[in-house]
Amino acid sequence: MLRLDEFKEANVLDPADIRTVLVVTAHPDDIDFGGAGTVATLTDRGVEVVYCLATLGDAGGHDRTVNGRDMAEIRRAEQTAAAKHVGVTDIRTLGYPDGLLEPTLGLRRDIARVIRQVRPDVVITSTPERNYVRIGPSHPDHRAVGSAALDAVYPDARNPYAFPELLESEGLEPWTVREVWLIGSMTPTDWVDVTATVDRKIAALRAHESQTAHMTELDKMIRTMLATHAANAGLPEGSFAEAFQVVPTG
Repeated sequence: MLRLDEFKEANVLDPADIRTVLVVTAHPDDIDFGGAGTVATLTDRGVEVVYCLATLGDAGGHDRTVNGRDMAEIRRAEQTAAAKHVGVTDIRTLGYPDGLLEPTLGLRRDIARVIRQVRPDVVITSTPERNYVRIGPSHPDHRAVGSAALDAVYPDARNPYAFPELLESEGLEPWTVREVWLIGSMTPTDWVDVTATVDRKIAALRAHESQTAHMTELDKMIRTMLATHAANAGLPEGSFAEAFQVVPTG
């Protein structure tokens, strides 16, 4: 991972210290647009990556003849297929309705539960801030899940007095996540070189047929975006990168 000079001395993780990563996003396909190349890079290194999807994805897609329940099943299967391209098999869904997500105490508790179950070194989630350069990352569900996930990381998952039922009834001991990587930020601090995994990222996106089949220039769009990230990171021409805002929690 490449870091801006002012962050090199910060309390950030060495890649060798990352053994488990939890991805918390709102919808099926969010991680594939925002970080599937990074996920593939991590799993290739032997890192365990777990997906946690807040919603069923029932309000997505472009076929208006498909009802929400059927769309949820379609998207579940698509995310399973997409995840295989980047080495992920553990996918958990919280079951919230697509398009209605809010950063409630209930959502914070549900994410904190998964954090305590998975015990990740890093959580990857969406930025809770609005992106005024590209509107796509600013879907209300994205901002809601990012806000709830950050609150679940700090203080909920690490605090034994937060949602005490997680410990008392479910036996889930507190856990401290060491870093959060935010997708879709206007102010990225770190970049991952995904030149070796960009084809798998695009394959994962194409697995989401209900969302991407109409995108005739998907390959070009993704490569252009990732080439821009790589240039911003100072990588050689012909490289591709994904961008994150890294938030240390120590």
